[in-house]
Amino acid sequence: MGGRQSGERQAGCPAPSDFPLPGNALDFFHQDHLRKREVCARISRLSELEAPDADEICDIMSFLTHELPPHLADEEQDLFPLLARRCRPEDEIEPVIARLAADHRRIRDRIPGILAVLKAADPGGKAFSDEHRARLHRFSTDLLQHLILEYAIVLPFARLRLNRRDMGLLQKGMLRRRGLDRLLEACDAG
Repeated sequence: MGGRQSGERQAGCPAPSDFPLPGNALDFFHQDHLRKREVCARISRLSELEAPDADEICDIMSFLTHELPPHLADEEQDLFPLLARRCRPEDEIEPVIARLAADHRRIRDRIPGILAVLKAADPGGKAFSDEHRARLHRFSTDLLQHLILEYAIVLPFARLRLNRRDMGLLQKGMLRRRGLDRLLEACDAG
């Protein structure tokens, strides 16, 4: 794995995942899934606090705004199509991909509402309303269930079926979406 490319770690926040330079792109997905799991736990904890923490809110909002969208795009634009091409009929990957793509649409549709709940919070003040607690908890739970499916089915099939060329295409797409594709060119030249 390469060095950290996504900025400094914020206080109390798990660091954004390292980008795979020039390592295995699936290792990056694994790291990203671990980070997503930690953020889900933080959302659940935040929803239960009597006085929301401003730094925690900021960190979660940053994740939802800057890290989660490219991760979803990595899967939709590169990983899922590669799996659809490489998996065998007996792998029955198509229904899994269809479900995950539908989950992605729901996640994207819900992010603005979650951001609004977080923006409306009174850091250090009163707790979230019962409705807002429920929305945060439901979002976190749904995201975790989605993550379990990716981790249990998608990544193992990707490790089994994708070849070296596929991994290179996956990595290039991931770097391009983050504006880091020049880093890969530098690695190739060096």
